[in-house]
Amino acid sequence: MKYLLITLLIISGGTLHAQNISGVISDKHSPLAGVSIYISELEKSTISNADGYYEFNDLGISSITIIFSSIGYKPYTQKILSTNSKVLNVILEEDIHIIDEVIVSSVFNRLQSDNVMKVDYVSVENLRKTGATSLAGSIVSIPGVSQVSTGSSIGKPVIRGLTGNRVVIFTQGIRLENQQFGDEHGLGLSDAGIESVEVIKGPASLLYGSDALGGVLYFNPEKFAYANEIKADFNQRLYSNTYGSNTQMGFKQSKNQWKYLIRGNYATYSDYSVPKDGRVINTRFNNTDVKAAIGYDFSNFSSSLRYNFSELNLGLPEGELNGKSTSKTIMYPKQNVRSHLFTLQNTLFLDNSKIETTIGYSVNDRKEFEQNSNPNLSMKLATATYDIKYYVPKSKSLTPIIGIQGMYQSNGNSGEEKLIPDARTIDFGAFANVNFARDKNILQLGLRFDHRKINSDQSGIVLDEGYFPPLNRSFNSANVALGYKTSLAASTVLRVNVASGFRAPNLSELLSNGVHEGTNRYEIGNSNLETEQNLQLDLNLDYSASHFEFFINGFYNHINNYIFTAPTGESIEDNLVYKYLQRDATLFGGEAGLHYHPHPYDWLHFQSSFEMVLGENRSGGKLPLMPAHNWHNSLKVEFPNSTHFSKAFAKIDLVTTLNQSRISNFESETKGYKLLNAGFGSTFLIGNHKVDVSLSGQNILNKRYFSHLSRLKSDGVPNMGRNIVLDVKFNLI
Repeated sequence: MKYLLITLLIISGGTLHAQNISGVISDKHSPLAGVSIYISELEKSTISNADGYYEFNDLGISSITIIFSSIGYKPYTQKILSTNSKVLNVILEEDIHIIDEVIVSSVFNRLQSDNVMKVDYVSVENLRKTGATSLAGSIVSIPGVSQVSTGSSIGKPVIRGLTGNRVVIFTQGIRLENQQFGDEHGLGLSDAGIESVEVIKGPASLLYGSDALGGVLYFNPEKFAYANEIKADFNQRLYSNTYGSNTQMGFKQSKNQWKYLIRGNYATYSDYSVPKDGRVINTRFNNTDVKAAIGYDFSNFSSSLRYNFSELNLGLPEGELNGKSTSKTIMYPKQNVRSHLFTLQNTLFLDNSKIETTIGYSVNDRKEFEQNSNPNLSMKLATATYDIKYYVPKSKSLTPIIGIQGMYQSNGNSGEEKLIPDARTIDFGAFANVNFARDKNILQLGLRFDHRKINSDQSGIVLDEGYFPPLNRSFNSANVALGYKTSLAASTVLRVNVASGFRAPNLSELLSNGVHEGTNRYEIGNSNLETEQNLQLDLNLDYSASHFEFFINGFYNHINNYIFTAPTGESIEDNLVYKYLQRDATLFGGEAGLHYHPHPYDWLHFQSSFEMVLGENRSGGKLPLMPAHNWHNSLKVEFPNSTHFSKAFAKIDLVTTLNQSRISNFESETKGYKLLNAGFGSTFLIGNHKVDVSLSGQNILNKRYFSHLSRLKSDGVPNMGRNIVLDVKFNLI
């Protein structure tokens, strides 16, 4: 395997000949300008000119897939098995509102309509229009996704009631490791330099190994510029509630073979305010983020190198209200989190097959300060990962993929206190996935085996707080996934998926022994914990007509050895003692939604979605931190384009969250609430430059409310009051 990695990294060309592809795109009447043409294997894209003409030069000769897409038309996919340059003319079929996206997280890189798993896709551009102050706060607009929050700066994604180490975050093609075991450790990603997010709701251990038991958030990085194009932009967002400012700039260029980009972002916020009670003291934070990438395409080899630096400084609120200061200087206690992330992605094209490799290295340096500049906690997590996939030459209806994935991780401490010991984790997984398609039916089967080994050092004094015994344990798991998609009618699609998943216990669950400042409780681990293992059934029904779309998703998730904390009734130094336990658990529920745009009023859109999840301990009682049922209604108006502006819209949202009374025995009930949100925006043409402007408002009636998943709720601290966001983006080039 070592020699395979070295070979793939140093290949710089081949003996195969390059090819060119060009053509004209039109509808039934005339050529189409502005059609997006994308080759996912090469991360290469372009748009058609005023005459509908497009071209790609110096492409590899192996099989590639070209996807043509434009708003108002059905996407068109063409497989090219090429040995010479080709002329490919395409006629697109009108389809006013349905937009089919390429799904990357499901391995096969298919359009959503051809995917066996239902994967939610949302562009970051649309997420920004929600007006949230963080990326974690914006993704809660996706049905089935919520967050455990600590103020406005810390948010941990929740997928169908599962969070923390049960949800894997992928960015730049590798899993994000940032000490996610901690309740006050947030998502750790800026939306700058991210194109879109894909959400797999359900066990994805087959594709991503341990910790993907609950699902995956797959963040797609910003695409390179179109072929032979230069782009530069400046974006400024202002927030009324926190006196916040978010500034970013980006530049990118692509030539026939070389492509590169760079994007920088700086955001700073004051304490957030709540209705009647002033500001929540020390919820202020700031974030610096830089992303850069460079890529090169050979005749039969494509490579891209990406780097991300992030520094987050944030205050740790202690439940104090009535603050009046709008200062942005972080107070004690506080955290400083620095992250470096490198990824190298390579694709080697063979005859009717390919090999993809992704190698990643990340460093997460987390420090916590209580009273002075000496960190009480200082944890450095270094993670090296590899991911190798071989796309086996396929037949007419069979598409097989085999692969191996692995990780080496080390955790070190240098602060006065320790939450977890110094330790090393080694992962290895091997999987096979096959896709069988015939007529309107697609069957997908996958198998996987994983091995994880955790080795930790002894530290501290026996029987004292902070003592960690040595640990040397291994965890193994075999998993299977089976999916089926069929068209019940011309406009109705049924998907059925059954999959198992697993999660090995983390160091905190195994070895905790001390006060966790983020939760204000004394936590005691359990070194005998076993692997969580689940089996989930997912059903999805999609109906799509010219002016009406409807979906309904249902799931049933059984988890053996579900790990959770529970109070013992004891206290140590005025801190309640919590121990880690295991019980079998069940989660079930789903999402349903519709989109109606009546003819001939295609500019009017009504969308409605409802989501629910119920969690039960099989020994009796409810699971903690289950999100309340949620009903989201939205009305949007799109205005016709004119000489001076385009893409103009206005919208209003009503989000209804129901009472949460199905709670564990150490939670309190949460009352329901309704939030009114609104926004409008447009793209203006100033000279030769486009300017995107939007104004959005969250909680515009300034409702005082408590989210059930807010960690500040127990201190009587409400969520954020009214927040108005101005977003202006200048397309400089």
